[in-house]
Amino acid sequence: MVRKLKYHEQKLLRRLDLVNWEASGGNLAEVRALRRYRVGRREDYVQYKVLARAVRALARRLRDLGPASAAFRARCAAALLEKLHGLGLVNSRQSLAVCESLSAAAFCRRRLPCLLVKLRMAQNLRHAVTFVEQGHVRVGPEVVTDPALLVPRAVEDFITWVDASRLRQKVLDYNQERDDFDLAA
Repeated sequence: MVRKLKYHEQKLLRRLDLVNWEASGGNLAEVRALRRYRVGRREDYVQYKVLARAVRALARRLRDLGPASAAFRARCAAALLEKLHGLGLVNSRQSLAVCESLSAAAFCRRRLPCLLVKLRMAQNLRHAVTFVEQGHVRVGPEVVTDPALLVPRAVEDFITWVDASRLRQKVLDYNQERDDFDLAA
């Protein structure tokens, strides 16, 4: 016997999800990470947590292999560490201990806006996200407008401004490196 909701009650409850209220609220650590790394979509962060958990589980399973499969364990551990190092998620290729402490924050640190701040192309993450969304940044030959792009180590050197970007022109003017040919164009 539930009464019908009044108009103002319906309006207040319009955005509330009563079925999945635990999952939609999130916890405090997750909210902090979303704010710290300026992750726009919560689903991206959840996917990063799932990937980090899978890597940790794989590292644990490799560690727990018996002595009979030592060659297989060494080969798989080296391949896993090489892959994670190439993606920029771990700093060293020494042992599986670094894989067991992998977190979702490592994935967040490899996002394009975080690398823009690291490369000093933006002062803070808010500006970096804006630059990416407005199309001022390219990775290699392609203009990127998605701030959720994970940049591997091999491509990190190819992050530049778009040629027609006003920001690029301002940076070149400031550094007095703008070409006379660019002034005519």
